[in-house]
Amino acid sequence: MRQNSSPPPPPPADAKNASRGDWATLQTLIPYLWVYKWRVMAALACLIGAKMANVGVPLVLKRLIDALSISPTNPQALLVLPLGALVAYGALRLSTTVFTELREFLFARVTQRAVRTITLQVFRHLHALSLRFHLNRQTGGMTRDIERGSRGVSSLISYTLFNILPTLVEITLVLGYLVLNYDAWFSIITAAALVLYIAFTVIVTNWRTHFRRTMNDLDSKANTKAIDSLINYETVKYFGNEDYEAKRYDEGLKNYENAAVKSQTSLSVLNTGQSVIIATAVTLILWRATVGVIDGSMTLGDLVLVNSFMIQLYIPLNFLGVIYREIKQSLADMERLFALLDQNREVADSKGATALVTQGATLAFNHVDFSYESKRQILFDVDFTIAAGTTTAVVGHSGSGKSTMSRLLFRFYDVNAGAITIDGQDVREVTQESLRAAIGIVPQDTVLFNDTIEYNIAYGKPGASKADIVSAARAASIHEFIESLPDGYATMVGERGLKLSGGEKQRVAIARTLLKDPAILVFDEATSALDSKAEQAIQAQLKEIAKNRTTLVIAHRLSTVADAQQILVLDHGRIVERGTHQSLLAERGLYAQMWERQQARQDEALASPPLELEEE
Repeated sequence: MRQNSSPPPPPPADAKNASRGDWATLQTLIPYLWVYKWRVMAALACLIGAKMANVGVPLVLKRLIDALSISPTNPQALLVLPLGALVAYGALRLSTTVFTELREFLFARVTQRAVRTITLQVFRHLHALSLRFHLNRQTGGMTRDIERGSRGVSSLISYTLFNILPTLVEITLVLGYLVLNYDAWFSIITAAALVLYIAFTVIVTNWRTHFRRTMNDLDSKANTKAIDSLINYETVKYFGNEDYEAKRYDEGLKNYENAAVKSQTSLSVLNTGQSVIIATAVTLILWRATVGVIDGSMTLGDLVLVNSFMIQLYIPLNFLGVIYREIKQSLADMERLFALLDQNREVADSKGATALVTQGATLAFNHVDFSYESKRQILFDVDFTIAAGTTTAVVGHSGSGKSTMSRLLFRFYDVNAGAITIDGQDVREVTQESLRAAIGIVPQDTVLFNDTIEYNIAYGKPGASKADIVSAARAASIHEFIESLPDGYATMVGERGLKLSGGEKQRVAIARTLLKDPAILVFDEATSALDSKAEQAIQAQLKEIAKNRTTLVIAHRLSTVADAQQILVLDHGRIVERGTHQSLLAERGLYAQMWERQQARQDEALASPPLELEEE
């Protein structure tokens, strides 16, 4: 899997349901930040510079106030000292802002690139996961996890670097100054209050974290229900279940509401406790400073200095609960994001995998066994070869395992036993990218992107010219239809292509595959959604296109595969008959029975009189 930037995080493990923990989440994040280690170090230097300037402001303010107490008998000193202190005060204030903004400027690219790299890697990893994962996923909840996790990366960096770390640096500087210059009680009260405040905040916030996790889970579940309902809009309408869907969604919202109320109540407990600790500490500090001024051990400037220190410390600490909670929330959100990276790929390129080299593209299934679940086997000892440039059709009743064969060929799953080879190369030993580049498919259920018709056809070969796109559309007998639309090839097809009929979607899919120009073609009920006239036209085109390609046709209508060089009859996952159309009819087996039933239904349809409209 390609990466846009180094370094890669630790390789994903199969920990689908494991809880990563905060430290594990941070360990996963750090390599993404350390790519820009010089920017990080420069930003940290600016952070320290900003805090030293910030601590210097009360020191200059103390000097300024003490200077104003100089005797009027020395007017020169009275003028010079306050002016110097005022200039230093203004310079330190400006330095604090400059260092802070420079720090944010330096770290902005680090943060945004980390978010971009992580999000892109998750996106790539999701595409690399097996079809099994995507069949079991809940799209709404997964997209919400990605969105929150990406936002959590930015929030965590912001809160940690721009709030917690600066506050810790400032606490260290202030405590050091108090220890060196004042009575021990000042540093004792300050340190005790800080320890008590931080401990109380961490304990209560950790207690509250499970409320936030519950809110996350309930939010994702409610969102999943809403998106799933909207995606299946037509089905909801068909059965008139709008109220039922609303009740299901409201049930999720109700559970989220209850969890949110509990979370807010616990927040009130946290805020009240923090306020009590801060108020007590500030009162004790000012009492000690006032006593010192009265007994002459401290100046008025010292009183202002201590008060300024406390204000500078406790203002950011006042938000510590919120910041710590947001950090914990960001870690929880990132945990769910990184959990997606921990999903086992199941189907991955082997070490030393090489690109597939096709020389005619002879396709072979060699004694293949396969099961989606261990208790239910789908394919049993499937063994056949499609010679290069020939067409093989697979027919059988629904559920016999026909479409499973195409999924195995694309390596959405790996076989349990046996092997699938192309020109003698095991598909498990070549790169998936080169394998899928050599195969084109027109699936039974065609889903299009919510974009233009031109985009959907061009998806078979990104960057194709308009002439190539039109040529593929003509070959799929859809060019005239597209031209008849008001916006032509710029017509939007809607989500999953719902603005087009089933036949129109399938013809777009055929054009897309033709544009890809693969060595191997797979038609999985490629004309099942077309009317008879369109089917006949496209069948003629498909036969022409398949002449020089290895072609696997999965069909239900036997008439569409009658001229295939080889027909395989699949029944309950086993090949029970094989041969040409004529030889299979002569055997009077399962294929002949299916043929007779389809012919009888066709004769009945032709014999039925056309419906006549009543005259008004």
